[in-house]
Amino acid sequence: MLYDQKPWIKFYDKMVTQEIEKPELNYLEFLNRGLKHDPGKIAFHYLGSSYTFKEMDELSTKFALFLIQNGYKKGDVVGINLPNTPQFLIALAGSIRAGCIVTGTSPLLTPKELIHQINDSGTKIMITLDILYETNFASLQGKVPDLESVIVTNIAEFISPVKRFIGKLLKKIPVGKTNPLEGMKLFDFRKILSINLEKLPELEVNIDDTLLYQYTGGTTGPSKGTILTHRSVMSNIKQIVQWFVKSEKPLEDSIKTALGKDICCSGFPMYHVAGMSQGLQYLGLAGTQVLVPDPRNTDQICKDLKKYKPQVLLNVSTLYLLLMDNPKFKKIDFSGLIFALSGAAPLDVHSNLRLEKIIGKGKVIEAFGMTEAGPIATMNPFVGKKKTGSIGIPVQSTKIKIVDMDTGKIEMGVGEPGELIIQGPQMMDGYFNKNEATKKAMRDSGDGKWLYTGDIAKMDEDGFIYIVDRTKDMLLVGGYNVYSKEVEDTLYEIPSIELCAIVGKPNPQRLGSEIVKAVIQLSNAFKDNSKDTLEEEITKYCRQNLAPYKIPKIFEFQEKIPLTPVGKVDKKLLRK
Repeated sequence: MLYDQKPWIKFYDKMVTQEIEKPELNYLEFLNRGLKHDPGKIAFHYLGSSYTFKEMDELSTKFALFLIQNGYKKGDVVGINLPNTPQFLIALAGSIRAGCIVTGTSPLLTPKELIHQINDSGTKIMITLDILYETNFASLQGKVPDLESVIVTNIAEFISPVKRFIGKLLKKIPVGKTNPLEGMKLFDFRKILSINLEKLPELEVNIDDTLLYQYTGGTTGPSKGTILTHRSVMSNIKQIVQWFVKSEKPLEDSIKTALGKDICCSGFPMYHVAGMSQGLQYLGLAGTQVLVPDPRNTDQICKDLKKYKPQVLLNVSTLYLLLMDNPKFKKIDFSGLIFALSGAAPLDVHSNLRLEKIIGKGKVIEAFGMTEAGPIATMNPFVGKKKTGSIGIPVQSTKIKIVDMDTGKIEMGVGEPGELIIQGPQMMDGYFNKNEATKKAMRDSGDGKWLYTGDIAKMDEDGFIYIVDRTKDMLLVGGYNVYSKEVEDTLYEIPSIELCAIVGKPNPQRLGSEIVKAVIQLSNAFKDNSKDTLEEEITKYCRQNLAPYKIPKIFEFQEKIPLTPVGKVDKKLLRK
């Protein structure tokens, strides 16, 4: 009865209800309302240029008209192969207004990965950068039968003409060749937006229609497309909005209260579920977005934070670490910041406290989400009690259980680790064209379907959840389970360590057992220190704080630990 009692409910803020109402609007209706709410308001800032919602409304209408006039219809798939640029938002809104399904496609995919996602999703038309077209698309010819058309654009299309001219002149703005490919139509983004503005035809959309094929990270195999419907997306928007709006009015009034209130700056790429969710939410809420095309350019982010003073930050934990290493970040006035959400990867306790010293106590809110969960499933309270190191408590209308990892059916007690499973209206409908994978991830335990996350977690007596590890990251050392996150959290307490990862290496002397290996990226101040001395100091600290079998036996110091496109440590690559 532990999980049925929902011990976390008593920690909900006053304005948060246990359940959310079923969505009254589909996302298209929500989007149209947001685009027309305040035409003069800024929709997005991008590298010094700003565009209003009136301009966003007109540009996305033209994109939708282009799709319709070229024969694309409801249910056809549009791929957006872009970083965070105005073109991404325009194509996203325009595709939805034409009734198409959107799939975000990472600009960092290899041609092989790109071919897989295009064919798996049935993408018919794709928008990409000219430089990506030149490097990747020639190799697609003859291998992507569903792809009929490609729209090409440049990274600098929406900055001022003077900056664009100077940037191209100095070769600071890359430009790719766009030679047509046989059997594939080629369009220029700027030209398709020069068509005459007309009223869009009426479009009938059901709340259970598919909105997105959102692809997983592919860290355990080929990436899979999650089916996210208008219902799942709108459910999660309702959950998030009520969580952060200080209003005890009915939820629909809370959304109206939130309209146009905040400026958000996010380094999450929009092809990733976190960035996509934020982009969809702010378009519908008529909020301003500060677009970050390159999250590793912390100088530009700091410049934008100083200039636009966003009330909301949304980033992966590693980006906060990069920002804290930039002296400019510490000089910014964060008095107007309401909160900084951290997700996609856990933020260790030490880094959490460091960040709060810069932006303000109580402003860091850790959350847990995943592509399959639409994405947000748990968060720390906005106003009330937060627990550093915890991913918070289940959001409204969301149930969680922690179950044994063998059968997936036995509920674990307080403080006992097991697999985290989730149920809620924001969950995916399944994986596109992947029935077996869907059955494995979405299982019926007698009380409806539950999403089995693959995350090992534990819950405390208050219902706050702590991620212990990913099931694939857990090591087996001499018959003992070693949770890599526990070891990593201990290493992060050592000042010399900037970034780290624990991976297992097969033990040649014990079949089925592993050796704990630590891959370490040093802080700048310690990069010239003796590695042997640092290894001794790290081992000594681990002996004081970890059981002997958890202590790393192998150390590897790297100049830069590889990260996935969204900013997580790439353990798949490290294991290789």
